[in-house]
Amino acid sequence: MKNAKACPAATSEAASLCRRFSLFCRRCRPVRRPLLSPLNQRRWQNFKANRRGFYALWLFLGLCLCSFCAELITNDRPIIASYKGELLFPVFFDYADEKFGGQLAAADFRDPYIAGEIAAHGWAIWPLFHYSYNTPGDNSRALSPPFWLQTKAERCALYPQGAADRQCRLANWNLLGTDDQTRDIFARVLYGFRVSIAFTFILTFFSAALGIAAGAVQGYFGGWVDLALQRFIEIWSSVPSLYLLITLSAIFAQSFWVLLVIMLLFNWVLLVGVVRAEFLRVRNFEYVTAARALGVSNFTIMRRHLLPNACVAAITYLPFLLTAGISALTSLDFLGFGLPPGSASLGELMRQATNNLNAPWIGITGFVAIAGMLSLLAFIGEAARDAFDPRKVFQQE
Repeated sequence: MKNAKACPAATSEAASLCRRFSLFCRRCRPVRRPLLSPLNQRRWQNFKANRRGFYALWLFLGLCLCSFCAELITNDRPIIASYKGELLFPVFFDYADEKFGGQLAAADFRDPYIAGEIAAHGWAIWPLFHYSYNTPGDNSRALSPPFWLQTKAERCALYPQGAADRQCRLANWNLLGTDDQTRDIFARVLYGFRVSIAFTFILTFFSAALGIAAGAVQGYFGGWVDLALQRFIEIWSSVPSLYLLITLSAIFAQSFWVLLVIMLLFNWVLLVGVVRAEFLRVRNFEYVTAARALGVSNFTIMRRHLLPNACVAAITYLPFLLTAGISALTSLDFLGFGLPPGSASLGELMRQATNNLNAPWIGITGFVAIAGMLSLLAFIGEAARDAFDPRKVFQQE
């Protein structure tokens, strides 16, 4: 009706041509598809209905953003600096000490001499706190309590001019105290959170890929293939993984990727049973039989017709795989068989807490960080389970 009113009314033939042209143009316009399908929209609504899981997701994403931008929050280098007209990015690149008139291999931007050179010939923008996860505190004591538990005289006792020293300010104070090597605990928790999340996400991704592939092959083909793989998985699962992890960690040099590969050897079996059961249930349905009769390849049937159904069960299980990965990494770091010494690790922080019972802030900080991370992931997993529950998704239709 709107297009008809917009057309000229001189003759009925002209109006008819105008309406036909408008209808043709309207059909030629590209149809904007929604970002989510109707099914996924109902799943998202079910996820948001679980308020605890919904808010936990946003809080977890906020913590991940802060941890992956840790260099911009707490670091022993400026974010950006200008020296004698040259723009420097110390947070991303290393600069030789000779550039500032020194003789060391790498420039220490917290050194008073380099700080004075930059102040005299340029400027620098620093993060909120001037400590990295491995920065020893030059003006801090080992096992120093958080700055808000100290007086200003106690916080500034090691500075040359005491409380009147200009460097004795919030950026150089230890927000959560120091460990037994004078390293800042807040920086180690922030960087350790990032290491734990990155390690666990990579481990879960590859474990899920291998587990889904193995479960799909077992469930779809069945017979001797299923029998052989099932016996192998039963034998492999009975291996004491913790002792083998400790043995392999002692043989190979400790590193992020070596530990990841070793843990991947055992984690991939966790999703096999779930995917295998789903493929066994669906493989004899009528639409699968019809696809075989039409000559569709086995790989296409598995990928397009069976895998989406199996992924629903696998996705609801993924948050619990994440919590298991974080717990395993923390345990190995606590025992000393995890990441290399000196790495930012929550497990190493808990080991320091047991060795320094006179510094309770270390144990409290580590407990809150680990318990908070695992609780958020558990709440997200609970909301994901509600989102993919068929009884809640299809009752809205």
